[in-house]
Amino acid sequence: MKGKGMKYPWAKWILGIALAYAWGVPAIAEGKITVFAAVSLTNALKDISKQYQMETQIEVVVLYDSSFTLAKKIAEEGTLADLFISADQQSMDYLAEKKSIIATSRYTLLSNELVLVAPIDSNIYNVAIDKQTNWKNLLDGRLLALGDFDHVPAGIYAKQALEYWGAWPMLDQKIVRTNNVRATLALVELAKVPLGIVYGSDAITTDRVRVVGVFPDQSHKPIEYPMAIVNGHDNPNINAFYAYLKSPTANTIFKNNGFSVVKK
Repeated sequence: MKGKGMKYPWAKWILGIALAYAWGVPAIAEGKITVFAAVSLTNALKDISKQYQMETQIEVVVLYDSSFTLAKKIAEEGTLADLFISADQQSMDYLAEKKSIIATSRYTLLSNELVLVAPIDSNIYNVAIDKQTNWKNLLDGRLLALGDFDHVPAGIYAKQALEYWGAWPMLDQKIVRTNNVRATLALVELAKVPLGIVYGSDAITTDRVRVVGVFPDQSHKPIEYPMAIVNGHDNPNINAFYAYLKSPTANTIFKNNGFSVVKK
């Protein structure tokens, strides 16, 4: 775990959660559509991939991780992925600069919200997030979990929001950094931390946490999910799945999983 201060005794939990997401994916195989996607899309893309295979008999294999980790992998080993879906524009910008994506295929598909979550049995309720938020009392000597703000989009948005409200200087030493947003969620589910910052779409995937606050949109950059076809992978199969992700069927699944579909 990066950052100042001592290592915390539950660091092994973070490592275990990270490994579960790194290893808990199917092998990439030929003859299938391979998607690299932000880990916050896990539930929605599982549903969409299943539905697409039922309709077309074409299998979609998805590798999930933090967006910039995947972007770097595509830039270095571009032949692995056919399609990339990021949880931020910056990771897609990086691939555009590397000329690793087909520029004309870049399309902002979804948006999300940033929320504060607590374990289901927490005594924290209805936190108004603004300049008056008393983070010291809320944390009560414990730590706040969020994605690693050096590269995890959810963590970057969280830092932006906390800076906006003037809370960052006080919280800088009271943060557990995680490798992706689902690892943050897991720490809250396990009650290893009293609070975590995740996406609204993550919060609805479990009954072991509840949303106790919503970060106002003006406190952070828009949370947008662009997608693009990887350079050299423009073919009818990939184009068909790319189009399917914009379809009413996929839109319904995304909405059911807590995302907002960006209107064009």
